[in-house]
Amino acid sequence: MIEIQNLDFSKLSGLLPAIVVDVNTNQVLMLGFMNEEALIKTIDTKLVTFFSRTKNQLWTKGETSGNFLELVDIKSDCDNDSILVYANPKGNTCHTGNYSCFNIAGDSLQFLNSLQEIILERQQKLPKGSYTTSLFESGADRIIQKVGEESIETIIAAKNRNREEVINEVSDLIYHLMVMLSEQNISIQNITDKLVERHKPKI
Repeated sequence: MIEIQNLDFSKLSGLLPAIVVDVNTNQVLMLGFMNEEALIKTIDTKLVTFFSRTKNQLWTKGETSGNFLELVDIKSDCDNDSILVYANPKGNTCHTGNYSCFNIAGDSLQFLNSLQEIILERQQKLPKGSYTTSLFESGADRIIQKVGEESIETIIAAKNRNREEVINEVSDLIYHLMVMLSEQNISIQNITDKLVERHKPKI
């Protein structure tokens, strides 16, 4: 997490521009301003809080709408006079109801990268009570077996032409595939790189 004492609040009369990014998709959600008090509250409560220049007071994003921004990380730029806030959005960010204040559509496909990071973290730390932890602790054979089971369940759902079940079973299959890849030290990037390579135009 960021070191507050290293930041330069002097350039904008005690404020820092704070760009909020969806940690799941890397899309820009909004721009706000924080003074030191707002930044401290953000870190302490894990809810992104700004300083409202119009109301001259602190406000926590979502305190009215319920669409909070859960803090994940904060990084400063090279001059230490603006910050990048990585957050997990609970609902759409913009007051208009849009995903982003910049009219950017959410890219849920990028969530796969975040999911793999979560799986890798579980693999390294093995937190108790985690299903992913239990898979890694059960070993490679059990993980591979689960991939096989989920593959069969996906086939059955597709054969029955049950759309909702296909979505559920494919989601389970992709998750277990990613656990298997992590166990074998293969990243989702390795897979996408191979797909890109296969679809390059032939010269």
